[in-house]
Amino acid sequence: MNLQYISDNRGKTTGVFIPIQEWELLKSKFKGLEEEVLGDQSKDEILLGLQQAVEEMNLIKKGKLKARNAKDLLNEL
Repeated sequence: MNLQYISDNRGKTTGVFIPIQEWELLKSKFKGLEEEVLGDQSKDEILLGLQQAVEEMNLIKKGKLKARNAKDLLNEL
């Protein structure tokens, strides 16, 4: 497999690049691999969640909605 490692400016490996042909081969060998990467949410569900988050932030900025603390937000996720 022809992997390329992605490093930060300190040389720490932060990711791996897999060529698309090899990715397609892995997906065919391991059914469900792509679903695991994306999780249980569809692209539309993820985009809807982001849209709702932006709308909520705009309401907080306008003072129409109270912000939650970070701990509560993370627990919700």
